[in-house]
Amino acid sequence: MLQRKDGMCRFVTAFARIALSPFYRIDIEGRERLPRKNAFILLPKHQRWQDIPIIALATPRPLYYIAKYELFANKLAGWFLESLGGIPLNRAQPIKSRSSIRAMMAFLKGGEGVIIFPEGTYYDNRMGPGKSGMLRLIISRTSFPLIPAGVHYQKGHFRTAVCVSFGAPIYPDKSVPTDSVLDTVMQEIAALSGLEEA
Repeated sequence: MLQRKDGMCRFVTAFARIALSPFYRIDIEGRERLPRKNAFILLPKHQRWQDIPIIALATPRPLYYIAKYELFANKLAGWFLESLGGIPLNRAQPIKSRSSIRAMMAFLKGGEGVIIFPEGTYYDNRMGPGKSGMLRLIISRTSFPLIPAGVHYQKGHFRTAVCVSFGAPIYPDKSVPTDSVLDTVMQEIAALSGLEEA
């Protein structure tokens, strides 16, 4: 059973804060929009690998996050990622990820927050297309709020400024087509990131 280790999360978050501070100045907008106790799905822009620790620093509590299963292939790396809340997903063959999907739904029903990068991979300084498969699954089974998040990097003289902006929650309506919900989410992510929608 996948299970985040909050002690490990606190240690790694403290380390990331120290390691990143010489290179990045992190500004956070809209953090009050993130539920402190209830479940939600956070849908951030994916610019580069640094997004992951930066978003962890920007959120007020540890979260679970969906990551490609290849990152878990090494047993030690897999253990480490799972300790931080990583949930492996095989996008090419989702049927192989049934246990991960069940775990994700259990975490949401238990009041946890889950991060899903809707683009699925990095798109630096531009918007990629939203992947609807996981979002369709979530909307069909739950009514948890979807929270878009923008990530915007701006190179400075000494440090890169990065702004993480959390948008207003979007409550999916099962009578609205999933593709329409995804379009709304992607429009919000683009606006929060200061980018044009793909």
